[in-house]
Amino acid sequence: MGLRGNWDRRISRRAFIGMGGMGAAALALGAAGSRGAGAAEAGYGPLYPDPGGVVDLPRGFQYRIISAEGTKLSNGAPVPSDFDGMAAFPGTKRGTTMLVRNHELSINEGAPGDNEPVQGSNPYDPNQIGGTSAVVVDNDSRKVLRDFVTSSGQTTNCAGGATPWGTWLTCEETKEAGHGYVFEVNPRNPRSDLSKTPIREMGRFSHEAVDIDPETGIAYLTEDDPSGVSNSGDPAAETGASFLYRFIPKNRARRPGALLGGGRLQVMAIDETTRTNADLYRRGQRFEVVWADITNPDAAHEQALLTPNAIKFNRLEGAFFRGGAFWFDDTNGGENRLGQIFRYFPATNTLELFYEGNDPNKMESPDNITITPFGDLWFAEDEAVSDGNSLNRVMGVTPGGQVYKFARNVLTDSEFAGPTFSPDGRTFFVNIQNPGITLAIWGPFRYRNTSRQARMSAAAPPEEFAPRVSGELAEAAGRYGMGTLEAAAFDRLGVPLA
Repeated sequence: MGLRGNWDRRISRRAFIGMGGMGAAALALGAAGSRGAGAAEAGYGPLYPDPGGVVDLPRGFQYRIISAEGTKLSNGAPVPSDFDGMAAFPGTKRGTTMLVRNHELSINEGAPGDNEPVQGSNPYDPNQIGGTSAVVVDNDSRKVLRDFVTSSGQTTNCAGGATPWGTWLTCEETKEAGHGYVFEVNPRNPRSDLSKTPIREMGRFSHEAVDIDPETGIAYLTEDDPSGVSNSGDPAAETGASFLYRFIPKNRARRPGALLGGGRLQVMAIDETTRTNADLYRRGQRFEVVWADITNPDAAHEQALLTPNAIKFNRLEGAFFRGGAFWFDDTNGGENRLGQIFRYFPATNTLELFYEGNDPNKMESPDNITITPFGDLWFAEDEAVSDGNSLNRVMGVTPGGQVYKFARNVLTDSEFAGPTFSPDGRTFFVNIQNPGITLAIWGPFRYRNTSRQARMSAAAPPEEFAPRVSGELAEAAGRYGMGTLEAAAFDRLGVPLA
């Protein structure tokens, strides 16, 4: 996830702040339609142009800009810039939701005065300008009740993840000296030292996202290290060097601060060293994986590079755990560099390539991901270039394998970030990074459906992304007693069959 997208459709900062102050009710009319519109099996129908020029949505959905960079927090300080990863928690008062949101800011990016820094009272590094903030929203009116800083003095706070005990893990996407860590943020006690204490044994590397298996307490962490990444040419020769890690904590008390008790950091690997290049995996292909210890967490990336059987990805992004499956994505992985979505099953210790982009209308540059309350997989795009002049989208995949569009950013070419639903499932919150705004979106969402969530976790990969198999290769598959999909995977890996 980049720091600041190219603002080709630039609007002035002053004009944007003015827009944010003109009244959310007026902006909420932009995508309003019939609230009773029915939802098709694959999504909610076509997107309709927003007269407000912010976000196109299906008919029946409305939005409200609830927070905008440069406006005022409850204490009068400016709302920080560069909104990124985010999660929704039950508020401290009944009928409220508390959003905790990253600000991907660094003193090394942007011209002086271009960004509103995070101004906190208890920073980790007083010389840095990143951190997190919280926004408390009324569930019925979708209006902000208060907002405040929850951590500061960090840098390049990209994504992160919610813990099962109600805190937020914010991740620094950097290897800058003294940084590159995960911090735990307790929004109910934002001035404590917890948010300024790095969880060092989770590793120092270019962190992107993290999520925790609620059954075991094990944390899974993605790395977004762009070194060696190329967007064209031969995937066999140009795969980057990002890795997937897991952290097994010593203290599994499931309370704020327990992760500081240390633990064991490992990198995902595979016994077959010819299969360490995830670019060459095929949709539906599953591998049994192993985990290699990282003995020096402060040099996690460097040690992973020296692990011969560690699985290499390009740039890992979002992370989400639901229904016994850990979902994560590679924003420019795969043969066409349109991205890949993976699924890892801890119970069987297997990795599967669930979805690989071969059509930019279906997926391009997936970033943050989530499983919706009604059981679909949603992902936000970053740097999509093929849908209407670089317009990023929120896309969905059903348990039946259908792919659909839910939202399209028409304000700028910036990414969507931090997709998350309110605990009651009635409101979808998402950020646009630049200019920084948080949107509340509501309408005829399906009801919460835990069985459909379970179906998503076990769903077969979308059939339309199966590789083309020649008659000759299909015949060879029969001779060797394997499926055509497995034969196609061997063929792509250079193992002669036909």
